[in-house]
Amino acid sequence: MTAYKWQFAARFRSHAFGWRSDKPKQRIKEALSEIKRMAKQDPALAAAGAVLFLEKISPALEQVDSSSGAIGASVNRAIDSLVPLIAKAPVAPSVRQQWLQRLWLALQADAIPYIEALGDAWGELCANPECASQWADEFRPAVEQVLQVSGYAYFKGSSAYLSSLYAAGRFDELLALFDNPSFSGWWYRQWGVRALLALDRKADALHYAEASKKIINTPLSDVAKVCEAILIASGLYEEAYNRYALEANSGTTHLATFRALVKKYPHKPAADILEDLVASEPNSEGKWFAAAKDAGLFDRAIELVNTSPTDPRTLIRASRDSAEKQAQFAVSAGMAALRWMARGYGYQMTTGDVLEAYTSVLNAARFAGIPEAQINAQIREVMRQEDAGNHSILATLRDRLIVSSN
Repeated sequence: MTAYKWQFAARFRSHAFGWRSDKPKQRIKEALSEIKRMAKQDPALAAAGAVLFLEKISPALEQVDSSSGAIGASVNRAIDSLVPLIAKAPVAPSVRQQWLQRLWLALQADAIPYIEALGDAWGELCANPECASQWADEFRPAVEQVLQVSGYAYFKGSSAYLSSLYAAGRFDELLALFDNPSFSGWWYRQWGVRALLALDRKADALHYAEASKKIINTPLSDVAKVCEAILIASGLYEEAYNRYALEANSGTTHLATFRALVKKYPHKPAADILEDLVASEPNSEGKWFAAAKDAGLFDRAIELVNTSPTDPRTLIRASRDSAEKQAQFAVSAGMAALRWMARGYGYQMTTGDVLEAYTSVLNAARFAGIPEAQINAQIREVMRQEDAGNHSILATLRDRLIVSSN
């Protein structure tokens, strides 16, 4: 394994990259591809490459601008991919111990930090309870020492210690730690929840997680996800939905949130889930337009977007793409796009956006059997509204409407 020459190794020298994150993100992808290809042929050699990558990644990235979070996200995804590969590698205990020693040195030297997530995965990296127990004993003196110095001292191996105790099945020791203020944060207490679940104490685990909400800086959505999972595992879907679902399944977009809930709770009608989401954000009804459209609730989608704004470009796409199959909906969506643009909504809207909305409305009107003169009259009415007509990008459309009316 040591004789193999990995192509990625030379690209991850210390301070190998400047401040831009584009190239290192690409290099990370290439390294992962190389390691995963090898995993199909020789899992042990691939795991050795994964250890080498994790040793090299943090020093190589020290000068990269990480303020956007993109490079950190790339590294975290790499860790998520490589930890199982290392854990499952068929190697002798002595080889695994060498790997763990090297990773521990890398974790201690992780200045930014980039690979701190390895601490939470330490028990998994140990691959068996005996190895995990050995590492727990290795970490314990340092943990006890910092706790004696100060109740809030920090030790880089704290999460690795908790992970090792958990993997070793030493649940009572693990739970006893959380009486100390240094282990009061959620990122530590989550191990207590896991320990209680491993002991089949689901109700205690739920209460323990709930109690964490009172602690400052607790990520409430993460706690909600854990509590939801406990109730679902207990078959209590309705309680899980009512208490935690909306907070636990917040996605990057409103549509993503809706789809996550529909997938997780198939017994609930999509229309009911939509209404719960709409009610959870008063005065933002239009933001759920795409979710209503996705569920085939076309009339409700138009009601929502007529109540409060949504992105005009979203409405334009809906109008354009639905013209043949849902012509009346497409007309209403395009009209809503024009109305909100006329009122000044939308980010950096252009004349092209306005003309595209207009074209989509005319096209949809043809499929709906609405005469062009009638639809143009409706558009002119939108343009004449009291709060409309103050934006130069609408001038081209006004001129076109004037011509069509003559």
